Amino acid sequence: MNPSPNHSYRIGIAPISWVNDDIPGLGDHHTQDQVLSEMAAIGYRFTEMGRLFMQDPASLKAKLDEYGIQLASKFVGTLFSDASRLEEELHSFGKWVTYLKEMGCEHVITCEMGGSMHWDPRRPEDEMSIQNLTDSEWESLVEGLHRAADLCHEQGMQLLYHFHAGTVVETAAEIDRLMASTDPARVHLLFDTGHALVGGYDPLELLKKYRDRIPYVHLKDVRREVLDRVRKEKLDFRTAVVKGLFTVPGDPEGCIDFKPIFQELIDRGYDGWWIVEAEQDPAVAHPHTYAKMAKDYIDATIRSIISVNHR
Repeated sequence: MNPSPNHSYRIGIAPISWVNDDIPGLGDHHTQDQVLSEMAAIGYRFTEMGRLFMQDPASLKAKLDEYGIQLASKFVGTLFSDASRLEEELHSFGKWVTYLKEMGCEHVITCEMGGSMHWDPRRPEDEMSIQNLTDSEWESLVEGLHRAADLCHEQGMQLLYHFHAGTVVETAAEIDRLMASTDPARVHLLFDTGHALVGGYDPLELLKKYRDRIPYVHLKDVRREVLDRVRKEKLDFRTAVVKGLFTVPGDPEGCIDFKPIFQELIDRGYDGWWIVEAEQDPAVAHPHTYAKMAKDYIDATIRSIISVNHR
């Protein structure tokens, strides 16, 4: 195993540290070129789709090539739990599969928006509660994920499910139900350290339990003091983000122990994506500062693990 993580591991960062996709207004002053130039200067070579990026595949590829950066994937929200919209949703999803294939991606990230507190277009914009799925809605969701996975497979790609705070697949029980209900060969899991902890799952336990279904990792940390407040006051997801719920690996304010997580990934020969993706207010958490903090920490931690393994 090469002791240099820059060569052995695909470490990237999502543009959400600069321009937030979930909360319009956060980071809107940043430009596409500014974000990409800062990513490249720090040493990141991979990223995910963000709302500030141009949509045309040829133009986007050319722009990313300017900075030596490759697109890893894109988050695609769905309403598969609504049987009346399933065909429409699959048609829309298929377009994104084609798009990401053209961009050279290997994975399609999906997350169910039905019943979510912020992203379900059928619900009032000020709705701050999660509307849990009924058994029939769960059945429709699973059917949609299987069919969407088949669309990905036809293009030589994999479907990744992203459990997420503020949605109907957030808690440990909901993640376990999704994993038990879906075909392991078709539906894979995006392992997000921060969302795991917020949902009540010990991140390392989750990783070990579903290690064979995880080809993609999001690395984010959690500020325990803020998490306790979020739970006590029942704050909604967007408010929690603005209050500073998430941060990057390497931030002393974070509470997740990443070393055993990295150790587990390395021990099992994980060769997938390592993407820093920490939703923060860029006016409070300077994007370049935190992006570099994360990269330095991840590189140093991986090097130390590899060094010990080689003794």
